[in-house]
Amino acid sequence: MSRKLTIDDIQDARAYERQRHEYRARVIELKKVRRLAVGPLVTLMFENRETMRFQVQEMARAEKMMSDEAIQHEVDTYNALIPEPGQLSATLFIELTSKEQLVEWLPKLVGVERSVELLIGEGPGAEVVRAIPEESHEDQLTRPDVTASVHYIRFELDGGQVARFEAEPVVLAVNHDHYLESTGLSPETRASLLEDLRPS
Repeated sequence: MSRKLTIDDIQDARAYERQRHEYRARVIELKKVRRLAVGPLVTLMFENRETMRFQVQEMARAEKMMSDEAIQHEVDTYNALIPEPGQLSATLFIELTSKEQLVEWLPKLVGVERSVELLIGEGPGAEVVRAIPEESHEDQLTRPDVTASVHYIRFELDGGQVARFEAEPVVLAVNHDHYLESTGLSPETRASLLEDLRPS
């Protein structure tokens, strides 16, 4: 079964409003284990079908989208970020809160979207899986002199790497000339991400 959304997965405005509070609370809980800070400036949100469905519902609500064409456009846009088996998909946020930080860090962090790594296992036998920027967004987000504060990336793992991901420690790292940070994945996070990696 395809994980991609169709327009039938998106509720109309009145139906969504009736159950939005409960649905939003569920998605917030889901995001808690899928959102990881890597050092003080970079956060990754690992996306799946449910986080993307929520994004489309909220966009349709905020923009008061009523036509099938407008909602289909959002579905098509966010479907690109839903991982297929063997993939992880993430939105990378550079968390900058002041003009001074923006001026300092956005030029420094050019290429950050290509510097994210998963380290699977420990010691000399650890495997490194490097992030792949999402092609449909890369041209809009990447310039040679300054980066954007949001990027879309994915990781592609083969069967052996998925098995190791389940059984061994996993570290998420940013290995950039101006930013070297890492964080270990908790058992809860690994369990949630394994649902993306395994066949449905």
